Amino acid sequence: MARRTSPENTSPKPPKEPGRLKQMWQVFTMTRRIDKTALPMMLLAFFVPVLLGVAAALLLTDGNVLALVLYIVVGVMLGFLLLLIVLGRKAERAAYSQIEGQPGAVGAVMKSGLRRAWRAAEMPVAVQGRSQSAVYRAVGRPGVVLIAEGGAGQTRRLVDEERRKITRILPNVPVHVLNVGPDADAVPLHKLAGRMNKLKSSINRNEVLAVSNRLQSLGQNGLPIPKGVDPFKVRSGRPR
Repeated sequence: MARRTSPENTSPKPPKEPGRLKQMWQVFTMTRRIDKTALPMMLLAFFVPVLLGVAAALLLTDGNVLALVLYIVVGVMLGFLLLLIVLGRKAERAAYSQIEGQPGAVGAVMKSGLRRAWRAAEMPVAVQGRSQSAVYRAVGRPGVVLIAEGGAGQTRRLVDEERRKITRILPNVPVHVLNVGPDADAVPLHKLAGRMNKLKSSINRNEVLAVSNRLQSLGQNGLPIPKGVDPFKVRSGRPR
């Protein structure tokens, strides 16, 4: 008599996640397709330290084989480290360029692009329903930062309302406003996290937590909007 198979045994197995090397290759392929300068910059970042290591090995070791090998190994390791740094930055910029201008793009930066010192949510605190312009809020050492997503004319009223609410309950906390949108003076999406980190510190870490908790009472009064898009899961478009 044939053995019966239980439903548990017949259920499909979850797909195996790609390994680290395969993930790196996928990121590199996506980045190279979007940014044509990625490969030359990565090669430059790798070979310059290697060549410097070889030159130092030949000039400074005085025939010591062990020292010569160590100089070359250090050059290779440093070159590989710089290559990964360049790849990471290029990949982040390429990924954000794929979602820039879409509703919820700022939410992707709030979710995965900020340092741990920041307390932010990928959902906006205010949304204009017709244009889907939105305002996001983050709390960090500089104080409270309002990030307007959309044209300055469309988000000005939303920003002013949020600023009034914050200053009413936190009159001594600085409020900064940044705009990500089509305007000439707007902050590009891939530079948003860096611009926020450059703001002057005004409060300490304990105050960051207290301010963030206090702002939770404001809630989210905007219309629903898609959550921040994960830029590293966006399929790159066809090259033009």
